Amino acid sequence: MKFNFTSGEELLQKCRELNLPIHELCIEREVELSGLSKAEIREKMRTSLNIMKSATEKAVEEDIKSVGGLIGGEAKKLTSHRNNGKTVCGSFMNKALAAAMGTMEVNASMGLIVAAPTAGSCGILPAAVVTVGKEYELTDEEMIDALFTASAIGAIITRNATVAGAEGGCQAETGSAAAMAAAGVVAMMGGTPEQSVHAASHCLQNVMGLVCDPIAGLVEVPCQGRNAIGVANALISAELCLAGILNIVPFDETVEAMYKVGKTLPEELRETALGGIAATCRGCSLTNKIFG
Repeated sequence: MKFNFTSGEELLQKCRELNLPIHELCIEREVELSGLSKAEIREKMRTSLNIMKSATEKAVEEDIKSVGGLIGGEAKKLTSHRNNGKTVCGSFMNKALAAAMGTMEVNASMGLIVAAPTAGSCGILPAAVVTVGKEYELTDEEMIDALFTASAIGAIITRNATVAGAEGGCQAETGSAAAMAAAGVVAMMGGTPEQSVHAASHCLQNVMGLVCDPIAGLVEVPCQGRNAIGVANALISAELCLAGILNIVPFDETVEAMYKVGKTLPEELRETALGGIAATCRGCSLTNKIFG
């Protein structure tokens, strides 16, 4: 197929050869794979964007409690803290953190989210794209373009490694989500395809080896906090690359390394709730409380 790509290097090569940005190449690839028109594919992504927008706002506007009862109200607390006018990270980062944690609250209360790439990492991509979009008054079309850029990165990681915590640890979930988000943000801010791909490398390397250890096996704690860290990771990595600070290790090699590291993690640290935070005294007592 003319527009297909299976690696970061092939993605960049196609962008150069066809003189296309990543999002256009990704859309053309979807046309080839699905048989749908560009307009139909963009409309599907628009639906995802609208769901993401709603999820980032819902927890700030409503009182939400998760099914397990471990999280709920965190996005509101962050927003109140920001409104008090004295934040450590600044207003913009606070908004991104609230959006990421709020989306996780919606997910954990069985609300509607976009699992991009997974439910356990669903707060990172929308928090990054929507927060940057609002901050710079970008259009929905520009945010949709960013989501297609992110999709290209996600497709490569899924093909050549994994985005599943049960297979590769949290590095594969929140790390991949951050990589996708960083690439999308770079594109939104006028960066090059090379900068987008390098930003994805930064993100994966920043959380290499991160384990998956949800208390009671629920996607609540420490998952929500790691979504907050994930959006910060994405924004920092995007900033580095937009400043010209690229990664010396190619994206494809980074993806391969992440996959190998994930495979070497013991079973207890891959979403089984048998190790890490889940296996602490408090983690076990909360599990007993939830399940009786």
